Amino acid sequence: MTDAAEATRPAAAPAPAALTGGDAGAAASDEDMSWFDLEPVHEPVLPDVAARPAATTPSVAELGWDELRARVADCERCRLCEKRTNTVFGVGDEHADWMLVGEAPGENEDKQGEPFVGQAGKLLDNMLRALALKRGENVYIANVIKCRPPGNRNPEPDEVARCEPYLQRQVALVKPKLIVALGRFAAQTLLKTDGSIASMRGRVHQYEGVPVIVTYHPAYLLRSLQDKAKAWSDLCLANDTYRSAAPAADPP
Repeated sequence: MTDAAEATRPAAAPAPAALTGGDAGAAASDEDMSWFDLEPVHEPVLPDVAARPAATTPSVAELGWDELRARVADCERCRLCEKRTNTVFGVGDEHADWMLVGEAPGENEDKQGEPFVGQAGKLLDNMLRALALKRGENVYIANVIKCRPPGNRNPEPDEVARCEPYLQRQVALVKPKLIVALGRFAAQTLLKTDGSIASMRGRVHQYEGVPVIVTYHPAYLLRSLQDKAKAWSDLCLANDTYRSAAPAADPP
């Protein structure tokens, strides 16, 4: 646009004084512009996340069989999970009168995910057969530790502490009439003692109100044939204890 055209352009009419709210050069205040707000604006109220109860994971003592089995399979509570092939949960009749508790999985158990396999498992089956029992029928078998310790070493105290709640829950679910502790380590864990096998054999102990008989681990008996007669004596004591604990049959 030329200077001449600019000079001949009509001047803009001044804004009405009622809209300025003051001097023509003064900036409009927030109050002056408040009529733009058709409705009051409120900040959204966010939920109080801190006040909302956090979702809790059920304790081991609250789990049923399926949940307990899944919890053990996913367990990373101690370093034994780093080297395991499989967890060894347990096997047998989940409402059995007899419960056998071993120590920890060996190499074969780690591979197959089942307690007492291989030669030790065969000997255990023979021991059960001598009592007119068999694996899976009125017998439940579990270990104190659910993962194999490297090199078949004894579990460390912290490993036992982290794994023991699983065994405690298994005992609570099975509700056995008798527990047979197989080996020194299993007996020491159940009975909270550091005693030897010799000091624990030949008498009836208690675990959570359940009678406990202590005997040798089948793997030990494979190496120490001279103690098989002692193991048989322990099994006879277990059978007598079971018969005395079992309710008498109703008369015909």
